[in-house]
Amino acid sequence: MAKTHYQQNLVNKPRYEVGENQEIKGRQSPTMTYMSNDLVPGSNTYIEIGWIYEMPEPNPHIHKHDHNYDELVLHIGSDPENPEYLGGTIEFVVGGEKIIIDKTSALFIPKGVEHGPLTWKSVEKPHIQMVVMPGAGTLKDSNPAGYIADE
Repeated sequence: MAKTHYQQNLVNKPRYEVGENQEIKGRQSPTMTYMSNDLVPGSNTYIEIGWIYEMPEPNPHIHKHDHNYDELVLHIGSDPENPEYLGGTIEFVVGGEKIIIDKTSALFIPKGVEHGPLTWKSVEKPHIQMVVMPGAGTLKDSNPAGYIADE
């Protein structure tokens, strides 16, 4: 059996690609891509991470869209003394239903379900928004936040 060198699967320098052509104040833009087939060939998973540190402008900047892959959307607070505290309040429309997110959370969105807009109602502390899309190995496949316009 051939020995595998797992160091080649480690991404410690992200790509900055989502939002590179947008100016969004109050959040990291562009965001950081930490996993894709471009970074780790064969990983077939897309992971994108971005910090929100004050009220984003424009808000919303994530509009209604859908994907050809299932999506996990995580919002992660930054307070180690209270890790469930998100540090903000977000209104997220998923399948026409308004969801209020005000705690560290993970949301599963099945492929093909329209979601958005995602609107920040308040930001008290910095927090992370992370998208994980199993099976979507590239930026084009995943199209996080509907970033790539329909061709």
